[in-house]
Amino acid sequence: MSERIGFVGLGIMGRGMARNLLKNGFSVRVWNRTASRSEELAAEGAVIGSSPADVASHCDVIITCVSDTPDVQAVILGENGIIHGAQAGSLVIDMSTISPQATLEIAAQLNAVGAQMLDAPVSGGSEGAARGTLSIMVGGDAADVERAMPVFQAMGKTITHVGGQGAGQTVKLVNQILVVGNCLAMCEALLFAQAGGVDLEKCLAAVTGGAAGSWMLANRGPQIMRRDWRPGFTIDLQQKDVRLIMKEADALGVPVLATGLIFNLYRTLQEKGLGAEGNHALVKALENLSGVTVGSEAK
Repeated sequence: MSERIGFVGLGIMGRGMARNLLKNGFSVRVWNRTASRSEELAAEGAVIGSSPADVASHCDVIITCVSDTPDVQAVILGENGIIHGAQAGSLVIDMSTISPQATLEIAAQLNAVGAQMLDAPVSGGSEGAARGTLSIMVGGDAADVERAMPVFQAMGKTITHVGGQGAGQTVKLVNQILVVGNCLAMCEALLFAQAGGVDLEKCLAAVTGGAAGSWMLANRGPQIMRRDWRPGFTIDLQQKDVRLIMKEADALGVPVLATGLIFNLYRTLQEKGLGAEGNHALVKALENLSGVTVGSEAK
């Protein structure tokens, strides 16, 4: 009999992930702070839980996918949190992106009541969540990873056990250093191409398949050219991750020069109220500096 799955957090990523669990035949009980998102999934076969604790008390494996470290702490450890419904043998999988140190602290409290925890943050944007093609980086015990593998395979394509508890979050921050660095390079390149007067579509076709190609360029470059700021991942969430990188890098004594620059560029966009736009709107910070506008509306 397949395990009963609980899913807490049905945002831009969680919605698609929970939907793929349903499509793969899992019994799924959901909870979300904004109840309307739960109702959308109930129409597709999910059961709505009354609280994270209620979800945990009815499920064997409980997944969390929420915005930030305090949100994970609240839904797992807070009033009516998962820890109050978890039983010995419950497996909690946090698929949010949060502080590696906080992950260890949460895991210790769950372990104390006989529950296990994996940190399994994801990459691949809302597209990957919807298609079930996410990259999942998992920290925790090998036996728990093996137990969770059918669940991960319903949501992701590249599943890598990267180490013990907390390692998943560290690897996710490595991922995010690469994501934002690629994003800045893409934005600078498109601005340069625009100013240089070349055809942007031909330019993109010429470089995307070569050594300069990246997921970011292939997926977000065309969006920038169309002035389409719909988020696969919002500036506010990206900035939250960059803030985690800055904090961890400071603790580790590692210079993250480009990431620090990007943090400040995103901050200028947040000040303009653009935090809900996609992370590729980073180009607007460079446009503001240069007076050059990329894409179809450029004059």
